[in-house]
Amino acid sequence: MQIDPSVHSNADNYKLLTNLVVPRPIAWVTSQSQSGVINLAPFSFFNAVGSDPLYIIISVGRNDAGEPKDTAKNIQTGGEFVVNLVTEELFGAMNVSAADFPAEQSELAAAHLHTAPSVRIKVPRVAEAQASIECKLFSAQPLGANTLFIGEVVMFHVADHLIGPRLHINNFAPIGRLGSPSVYCRTTDRFDVARVTYAQWLRDNG
Repeated sequence: MQIDPSVHSNADNYKLLTNLVVPRPIAWVTSQSQSGVINLAPFSFFNAVGSDPLYIIISVGRNDAGEPKDTAKNIQTGGEFVVNLVTEELFGAMNVSAADFPAEQSELAAAHLHTAPSVRIKVPRVAEAQASIECKLFSAQPLGANTLFIGEVVMFHVADHLIGPRLHINNFAPIGRLGSPSVYCRTTDRFDVARVTYAQWLRDNG
């Protein structure tokens, strides 16, 4: 079947895209308002896009009223944010934080979470998260109803039990996002296959 997005609604196109581009990592973003309120919200339009310098991206849509979400406002004004990673024991808290809380109320208290100080930025991280990434805003790009934020990574926080030799990460299993509106996946079923070089391919197929 061929599906032309130009003849379908935004909601249908969103459903198609988010059910096909899977799994997607979840950026559980802490940001801070000008009045000091710590906002916490999950976004699955998220990934790593650069290693030198270290860059990550998150794309934040608008709320039901068509206004920028609190996370977008806070990043634009404060220029800082933290991406916390969601492991299975934090799934319930993440789900609570996705609700449309008023801007003056922090989702952390409702989700029974705590903050821990960051090192390079003033925005705190989620204390219960096994991994968090401090970011400074590099650029913001409007993309229709979304805003694409590129953040430069300035500090990693990783639980000691996850760190192996040469900074290898062991047994880290964050939750992934699958189809809209509420399908998720675990990342515990894995396999490891070495990359094939051209010389190896030529040897095997020449």
